[in-house]
Amino acid sequence: MAQDSPRTSIRGSTFIRLLARLTDADVSPSRSSLSDRLSQWLDWTHAIALSTAMDRRASTEAFDAPPFGDAEAEECARVRASLAEVIKGAGESTDGDVEYPAFRQRYLTMQRRMQTATGNLRGRLRDMLAQKTPDMARLAEVDAVMERALSPREHTLLAAVPHLLGDHFERLRKRAQDTPADAPPAENISAGAWLDTFRKDMQSVLLAELDVRFQPVEGLLAALRTR
Repeated sequence: MAQDSPRTSIRGSTFIRLLARLTDADVSPSRSSLSDRLSQWLDWTHAIALSTAMDRRASTEAFDAPPFGDAEAEECARVRASLAEVIKGAGESTDGDVEYPAFRQRYLTMQRRMQTATGNLRGRLRDMLAQKTPDMARLAEVDAVMERALSPREHTLLAAVPHLLGDHFERLRKRAQDTPADAPPAENISAGAWLDTFRKDMQSVLLAELDVRFQPVEGLLAALRTR
């Protein structure tokens, strides 16, 4: 009897590995370096803007910015914790949740909330960074260029997640429907059980996406903490 070939081990963030598991995808590892992929994602206008920002000479003008304290870091932590708390409720059961569109709408709503919150935080931290030192001002400019260049691609890629979860939803439901009533307990998945599984999976994906969206914010916070 032929055996299935082992699946390729997926490397990358928790978000990518989680999606690969839920979609049962056999993803081949990329042979392109990060710089090669970035060259494909940036058009010539963004490439010029990025090069200009990175090559700009640091000004000798003194910056008189207030020292970075804990208030902004605490605000970022508060916003993140608040979003995580809402995500935990997004997968909870409500009456009539037996079709995917209701879950899809919840996911899209959370994506919009995360995008708005992280975008606001990123802009505020970047403004603070631009007032610190000439080198940090250049870093803030590079971050602004990268956000403008990569946000459309990020939006396109993340917009595909609700569709992938929809496929996962249907696979779980079909597996439950196709399971014989006299199947062993380990294989017998009730309607409530598969829905609970999906809710937990959707919650895990949302939390992993939250981690991804907060990475630029964490990077700016790290730069601001530099003395």
